Amino acid sequence: MDLLAFALNILLGLALGTLGGLFGIGGGLIAIPALGVLFGLDQQLAQGTALVMVVPNVLLALWRYHQRNRIDVRHALALALSSFVFALFGASWAVNLDPESMRLAFVAFLVALAFYNLLRMVLRPPAASGQLRHPWPWLTVLGSGSGLLGGLFGVGGAVIATPILTSVFGTSQVVAQGLSLALAAPSTGVTLATYALHDHVQWALAIPLAIGGLLSISWGVRLAHALPERMLRVLFTAFLLICALMLGLKT
Repeated sequence: MDLLAFALNILLGLALGTLGGLFGIGGGLIAIPALGVLFGLDQQLAQGTALVMVVPNVLLALWRYHQRNRIDVRHALALALSSFVFALFGASWAVNLDPESMRLAFVAFLVALAFYNLLRMVLRPPAASGQLRHPWPWLTVLGSGSGLLGGLFGVGGAVIATPILTSVFGTSQVVAQGLSLALAAPSTGVTLATYALHDHVQWALAIPLAIGGLLSISWGVRLAHALPERMLRVLFTAFLLICALMLGLKT
């Protein structure tokens, strides 16, 4: 890779890192369709390459969210430990699937998430509070399901957990995004290791993306805390639909 390409990939990482911090997802959800469309990577290779950026981004974003809005350690551990175990199963399953079938499944996954978020905005759920609506051990169920799908699709599970934490458990959007990052931290690590062991990582492309992401993810976290709650949810839903459209065109 020449110096110009390296610099351009860092710029791409800056954009992806900002979005990852804004939505509490580490940047992988937009990186995967971007890598597929811009660089022609198959689904597994795009997911594995994106994870090299996602893992450090998630860790830094988690710390930034914790600084601004304290994350309950008990809740974070319930999500993190269960997601870690099930992400291992999901990632082991994903590396052996047909890439085109994976891409179609990923598009359907994004559209379903976007529809769920739109439905929540239309139905006007009860106001968020600082307390969970359900006992905290139920978070292990959420962690297990999110970890499984996160390992399968290489997105860390945060994008799945965030809308459920706000709608079912009654947290605010910002609190949900912080807890979702706690869920994603261990699951993205084990998922990356699984993909790397099966040669589903393009390291020369992944490293400049990771550098750019680390430089910019704090900007996104700062912006997330500055935006109104409803606007953040609308942007998150639009973001999901754009990602699905990008991959749908690729398919």
